Amino acid sequence: MTELILDGHKLEWHRDRIDAWFSGERIAPITIDCSLTRRCTYRCIYCYGQLQVNDEKRMTRDVIFRFLDDAAEIGVKAISFVSDGESTCSPYIYDAILRGRANGLDMALGTNGYLLKDDRLKDILPALSYIRFNISAAEPLRYSEIMGAKEACFYKVCNTIKESVRLKREMDLPVTIGLQMVFLPQFIDQIIPLVRLGKELGVDYVIFKHCSDDEFGSLGVDYSKYETCVNILKEAEKYSESGYKVAVKWSKILSEGKRNYSQCYGPAFIMQFSGSGLVAPCGMLFNSRYVKYHIGNIAEKSFKEIWKSERYWKVLRLIASDSFDARRMCGTLCLQHKVNEFLWDLKHDKVHLKTPDGEPPLHINFI
Repeated sequence: MTELILDGHKLEWHRDRIDAWFSGERIAPITIDCSLTRRCTYRCIYCYGQLQVNDEKRMTRDVIFRFLDDAAEIGVKAISFVSDGESTCSPYIYDAILRGRANGLDMALGTNGYLLKDDRLKDILPALSYIRFNISAAEPLRYSEIMGAKEACFYKVCNTIKESVRLKREMDLPVTIGLQMVFLPQFIDQIIPLVRLGKELGVDYVIFKHCSDDEFGSLGVDYSKYETCVNILKEAEKYSESGYKVAVKWSKILSEGKRNYSQCYGPAFIMQFSGSGLVAPCGMLFNSRYVKYHIGNIAEKSFKEIWKSERYWKVLRLIASDSFDARRMCGTLCLQHKVNEFLWDLKHDKVHLKTPDGEPPLHINFI
């Protein structure tokens, strides 16, 4: 699994899009991270979604299909159903995955897995580049405490993961199946149990990622305490073997929630939508208090129209200007963080663009 990049970015493999951006062209995002609803069946104690409240519109089948058609037409390469809601709460999740793939888009799903119907896995797994199960505990009681769900949910999710792995092997599918823990230091007791569970279930990887917080520290994340967990996280990585990767997002976990850039360039390449239909540069700016950065809503206007609008480009110019400071005006360690670091260094001649060596990594269009 060495070709699977879990801590970094893949933007260097899209030289044409970078060159067009530097030339001032209005480029389409390479990746769009979005949700089909803001609803969720869980109440995870670390959930950033509670900080992203905005005016929700009805995401109908027609709205979702129009968006997926527009995305393919303008040159978007990949859609990940992750964002600020549990997309399996939408009755259109299966149709949406299949429609996107039929349009030539790379598709991915991040889910807690509880509402996934096992009898539909055989339909969607062939259409997905990856499916990632968000699971921040490996023992039923701790699962219930951390993820705000009944202990019985743990067993259902594990069975669904097992069935996904079985179908992947039986159908010889290229889909990557992973587990993700949104890691807080108080979950330290679940690190080794989770890597053991991942191995038992037969998934391709387990990833431990940081927990984001907003600029006000509303979730109370103490980034200084991550340092105390380094040794056990390194111990967890030793469980990696052929066909099974245990990874830690070290660059973010050890960053103390700080940025080395002030302007935000990443959304031009990786844009986020709320499950409300809201189009905004990133999830950190979904909340209604950030309305000055809101661009439009795909339930009210087609994404192609929104992308072509002056409003879209005005907002992207604003967050890339001296009037915006990402170090203090938005939340920590956003989805675009690694891309932003790279683009900042390119802009300031700290790195130079070159053609990457070797074989392209997996999921190249999920930058």
